Amino acid sequence: MIVRLRDIFWLGFFSLVLLAWGWLYLMNLNAGVSLTGQPGLWLETLRTLCNGPGAEGAGFGSVWAMWAGMSVAMMLPTFLPVLRAHQTLSDRLPAPQVSRLGLVGGYLAVWMGVSVFAALGQIALARAGLVDQLGATKSTAVEGGLLLMAGLWQFTDTKARCQSVCLTPMSFFLGRFRPGLSGGLLMGAELGLACVGCCWAIMALAFVGGVMNLAWMGLATLFMVFEKLPEVGGVLRLPAGVALTLAGIAVWLTAAI
Repeated sequence: MIVRLRDIFWLGFFSLVLLAWGWLYLMNLNAGVSLTGQPGLWLETLRTLCNGPGAEGAGFGSVWAMWAGMSVAMMLPTFLPVLRAHQTLSDRLPAPQVSRLGLVGGYLAVWMGVSVFAALGQIALARAGLVDQLGATKSTAVEGGLLLMAGLWQFTDTKARCQSVCLTPMSFFLGRFRPGLSGGLLMGAELGLACVGCCWAIMALAFVGGVMNLAWMGLATLFMVFEKLPEVGGVLRLPAGVALTLAGIAVWLTAAI
């Protein structure tokens, strides 16, 4: 049996996704309370970071690692249509797998950068007492505001433009294709920025569902995958915006009663 480089690439890609989900699962276990009644190491790190001085470096690293794992686990599956389009276009060119590796590397580099800001945001919200130590909001006003923000973002032109790049990757490649590793990195970074514009508000809802909530991560990943499928993504955007906006208003009204 001949093992092709393309097969090795896809094996590595899906292995990376599975490893990221496994990493999040282990962090989730470590964040809970152990059988001896002691808090997990990750949760203890967050407690120190949020309530005590002197742990900014180590604490930030832990929170960033969690957000980085979320980015890999949740966003790589949404990148599949882009990779399939790249494979269709580039497999007859020299070293297509090298270009594809660059594509994934550039894409993930953007999300690693986003993870820095997400980790800083979580730390700031925790220190302000607006989220608990597992990243779930304790404020009804913040919860409603995040839902409303995510809903209204669905109606913006920026969201529509960014989503259109994700929905029509072949058009992107036909107009901006660059060969080789460096070309793949540049294209991946451009696509990563478009993906951030498309999905940042959904990712911000982690503070509603709970940053360490694996069920929320799974549902959000599924939604973002569907939102980037050419067949359904364009149809899904506006109904999702209506649903999220109404949910935000409902949260505020419920709190006011």
